[in-house]
Amino acid sequence: MNQLGLPITLDSKMLLENLVGNEQILDFIDQIYLQQRSTEIYVYGETGRGKTHLLQGAISRTLAKKKNGMYIDCNEPIPEHVIEYIDQLDWISIDNVNLIGSQQHLFFDLYNRGKIAEVSMLISGPTPPNNLSIMKDLKTRLGLAAVFELEELNDDLTREVLKNQMSERNLTIEPKVYEYLFKYYSRNVNILISAINLLDRASLQSKQGITIPFVKKTLDL
Repeated sequence: MNQLGLPITLDSKMLLENLVGNEQILDFIDQIYLQQRSTEIYVYGETGRGKTHLLQGAISRTLAKKKNGMYIDCNEPIPEHVIEYIDQLDWISIDNVNLIGSQQHLFFDLYNRGKIAEVSMLISGPTPPNNLSIMKDLKTRLGLAAVFELEELNDDLTREVLKNQMSERNLTIEPKVYEYLFKYYSRNVNILISAINLLDRASLQSKQGITIPFVKKTLDL
């Protein structure tokens, strides 16, 4: 699943349909697709709240509808030629705008051209627009977008994310193992997913089930 003009493959597991929580922003995006109109959206939140999942999911849905979409992560330089065909896009997702660095003027130009071309733009950062360390004009533009804070996952939602991860691997873990991880390891969903990946590999190698003793041994708890 390639994006228009970029050799980047989206994570096929990051879909809007399996993003946990955040019903308000998901409903808003659903309406944009349904009404086939353009909009500008800015989402923010701490690491682990699903920003990348949301942004990639929006592009995956766009591509599934036979439309043109593009996902860009500001961890990497934005290809300057993107501006040349921004008007060919239906949706563009720009992740981690706080890392835009020396390309702020390029992003500003891209944003303005996208708005004129009625491209739906979904942009993420860790904080509200006014708190970003970027040029004032960019803060103003992003502040005029529809702004949403992604919600922090409680234990039930975190458990649902982990269950989805295990289901994709055709594995199951007893509820008491989740409780043990929450109590003695972490409640951060990204850290827990990394632990699940490690436990999955160790389980396959040792051909053992994922039990509390196995978790203790594997994670040195």
